[in-house]
Amino acid sequence: MKMPKPSEDAKAAFARVVPDEPAVTLRPMFGQMSAFVNGNMFCGIYGEELVLRLPPAEIEAVKKQGGRDFEPVAGHKMGGYVVVPGNWRVKAPVALIKRALEVTRTMPAKVAKKKAAAARKG
Repeated sequence: MKMPKPSEDAKAAFARVVPDEPAVTLRPMFGQMSAFVNGNMFCGIYGEELVLRLPPAEIEAVKKQGGRDFEPVAGHKMGGYVVVPGNWRVKAPVALIKRALEVTRTMPAKVAKKKAAAARKG
């Protein structure tokens, strides 16, 4: 399977649309760029596309506007995420991005996993 690579333009545009607040971090994930709050991803790019985490009813609303399920591997959708329709770099879906952040902020914080090597010591 070949993973799409985001362009430098897409990465820069993504950095501009992510809310600028101390709790939000940007980092690469699977060769893409993603935004996290409390260790949980709330939005990201996959190739040139914008992906958001939203509740099921809101995902369905986005899909009715032309969005689609996020399937990083064909036939295997990533639950809780939707690909936003249209050219998000020209007209950023600011309200949806803020909603994704709001929803994800309510999730329990992710705790860093211990390294496998540390678990084998003893």
